[in-house]
Amino acid sequence: QIQLVESGGGLVQAGGSLRLSCVANGNIIAADSIGWYRQAPGKQREWVARITRGDNTDYADSLKGRFTISRDDAKNTVNLQIVYLQMNSLKPEDTAVYYCNAAVITYPHSIIKRDDYWGQGTQVTVSS
Repeated sequence: QIQLVESGGGLVQAGGSLRLSCVANGNIIAADSIGWYRQAPGKQREWVARITRGDNTDYADSLKGRFTISRDDAKNTVNLQIVYLQMNSLKPEDTAVYYCNAAVITYPHSIIKRDDYWGQGTQVTVSS
């Protein structure tokens, strides 16, 4: 089991910055990646960014250059990781609930199986 707790959301003016934090604990060593998703009102949840076990990072094309995902290696242990999402030059369309995600990939009977763990989300509101 993996537990995820997000923090750092809030209200910011357009052009401002926020840094979200995700504290992941439990069997975190099993996670292939930790990432962020977001869901705006009336829209489907969309993927934002991820950082893999090997510290590779990926971003949604529309967010490259403004958002940065990172891991706090100084605070990480076997059972705890802290992952940040630095968001700069925020726009009103970035308004959403941001969710931390941990993805665990296994191969039972040679079939890829993905288990997702989610935090409760943190609200980000960008005013124009």
